[in-house]
Amino acid sequence: MTTAANREITAPLIQKSPSTQNQPDAFCSVPPSPENSPIEEVALTVPTSDDPALPILTFRTWILGTLACVLLSFLNQFFWYRREPLSISSISAQIAVVPLGHLMAATIPDRVFFKDRKFEFTLNPGPFNIKEHVLVTIFANSGAGNVYAIHLVTAVKIFYKKRMSFLVALLVVLTTQVLGFGWAGIFRRYLVEPAAMWWPQNLVQVSLFRALHEKEEKAKGRLTRNQFFLIAFTCSFAYYVFPGYLFPTLTSLSWFCWLFPTSVVAHQLGSGLRGLGIGAIGFDWSSISAYLGSPLASPWFASVNIAAGFVLITYIFTPIAYGLNLFKAKNFPIFSDGLFTSTGQNYNISAIIDPNFHIDMAAYEREGPLYLSTFFTMSYGVGFACLTATVVHRNFAPEQVCLPREEDGYSHEADEKIQAIAMVGCFVSLWSSHFFHSPCRSYYRNNKSEYIIGYIYPGYPVANMAFKVYGYISMKQGITFLQDFKLGHYMKIPPRAMFIAQVGGTIISALAHLGTAWWLMDTVPDICDRELLPTGSPWTCPGDHVFYDASVIWGLIGPRRIFGDLGYYSTINWFFLIGAIAPALVWLASKAFPNKPWIKLINFPVLFGATVNMPPATAVNYTSWVLIAFASGFIAYRYYRGWWSRHNYVLSGALDAGLAFMGVLLYLCLGMEQVSLSWWGGGSDHCPLASCPTAQGIVVKGCPVF
Repeated sequence: MTTAANREITAPLIQKSPSTQNQPDAFCSVPPSPENSPIEEVALTVPTSDDPALPILTFRTWILGTLACVLLSFLNQFFWYRREPLSISSISAQIAVVPLGHLMAATIPDRVFFKDRKFEFTLNPGPFNIKEHVLVTIFANSGAGNVYAIHLVTAVKIFYKKRMSFLVALLVVLTTQVLGFGWAGIFRRYLVEPAAMWWPQNLVQVSLFRALHEKEEKAKGRLTRNQFFLIAFTCSFAYYVFPGYLFPTLTSLSWFCWLFPTSVVAHQLGSGLRGLGIGAIGFDWSSISAYLGSPLASPWFASVNIAAGFVLITYIFTPIAYGLNLFKAKNFPIFSDGLFTSTGQNYNISAIIDPNFHIDMAAYEREGPLYLSTFFTMSYGVGFACLTATVVHRNFAPEQVCLPREEDGYSHEADEKIQAIAMVGCFVSLWSSHFFHSPCRSYYRNNKSEYIIGYIYPGYPVANMAFKVYGYISMKQGITFLQDFKLGHYMKIPPRAMFIAQVGGTIISALAHLGTAWWLMDTVPDICDRELLPTGSPWTCPGDHVFYDASVIWGLIGPRRIFGDLGYYSTINWFFLIGAIAPALVWLASKAFPNKPWIKLINFPVLFGATVNMPPATAVNYTSWVLIAFASGFIAYRYYRGWWSRHNYVLSGALDAGLAFMGVLLYLCLGMEQVSLSWWGGGSDHCPLASCPTAQGIVVKGCPVF
């Protein structure tokens, strides 16, 4: 599961069935039921039977869960710093622990300790069962996600080059990771228990549990789920050697650049990695599923909203702004996460920081204002629109809201202590998250946290980062815990056992993630420094770069000097109004055309939030994702329903698992030995001019002068 690291992370799609959208009482009052779900996708996937006698929190659960959590935490943090972050989902652990679980059941003695006493237990309560397997996967889920607070640690140590002790870093990581439990407890009755609330990503894991544990009779001429999984897993495992090592250009085939090899405009339009990605397509599952999750798990109506938002922002807003040269757009790349001077050069951030880790205003006046690429600017604009669209959408879609709005005020006292700022950030952002986000919102953003502290306490980047991390992570972790609770709900796991596994996994994951990050920062020379790293080095840290950029924009310089009355980008605030108007137009259209039910499926918070991960996500991540989402959610679901119900989610799990195992194998066998191939298909998308400006007189190294 992964995210723009500095600004927002896409939450798992939480959807209300379109068939129940006009039934507000059903959403708020549907009790848990063992009967089939009213959501067809859930009814086709989740079993209704249960065996309450199965042992759950066993010795095997703790050993395998801890092992899975530590390994996934290490691997995901390890690959997070790399140029193409490889996200290893818990599905890999979900598969890998099965033989280990059966091995433990077959070899560990079944002796009973403290027999007939209150604390009676045995190391081997019988065959390895599906409920133990679910809890092991919950442990693994904790290690599969990115620990957001490590972005703060990386920014301070690597980008700002300031000292931070391991103890302080551990405190920040642990406290931020556990903040979401309270919100999960509050919203559980709204997001977990109602049958009308469903989490598509969980259905992938449910399908896999059934494939690995249920005995299925093979029908003549038809593969069982297990057989289908093994075939798909083997194909995914074998195929990833091509985009992962032999033919990396498969990640983005930007053929538009090949037709016009000397045209800057063609490269800007056609590059799938550094441009708008027109015609670009990728054949790399790691790239396809990296930022938006599996397209096979997204409902089609949600995928359409994401596709529409991507097209609107990437192919309408951005080209218009660039063509009109708004904000001196042609002085910079059309798509970049960089920070620039007015002449298109990289901004020297260290030159405007004083010894007290505060902005040096005299130096800032000498260096001049900071500029952003066109797409980066548009991404902030639609972020503002997303916030107001969410508020208005709540009021114009009352059937999706079960919580009253909070009208409480807040107050706080800012000082120079990061700890105090963090606590204030936690309080204010928890309040604002409740106001801005109904429990049905598919996306959430942390721009508001940056905006608030940026105005209250400008010039202090660490304070801004701490405020944002504490304020934002409660929402993200709350969503993660709720997703796990829904998985347990689908698989009939008692809530207390789920909570114990979540707490244990969260603590273990925090320690493992931070330990890995600390080790890499101490052992990889010039990690994250793109100017000092050797050519082709994978340690470029794209997510951490974006997080650092945000700390400069919102913290060091402050929103008033970027987007406020003192800023060059103040007109971007009109997006707040656009976001407020858009859902009202949908509501009016639904009233004017009541016989057009598809109008009600237009969700502007999702649409404006479509590009929340760009940058560091690139255009090809979206173009390829949309095509596969169409093939699965529309074609297969509508015309091949039987195949879809049996194999769609199993295929998603197999693709994830095969990729993960081959990715790790390639690194261990070849990456650690720095064995690489040098040929045309072993590089980028061959659009080197995509990062060039097109304004007259702007001189940038490696670019033509107009």
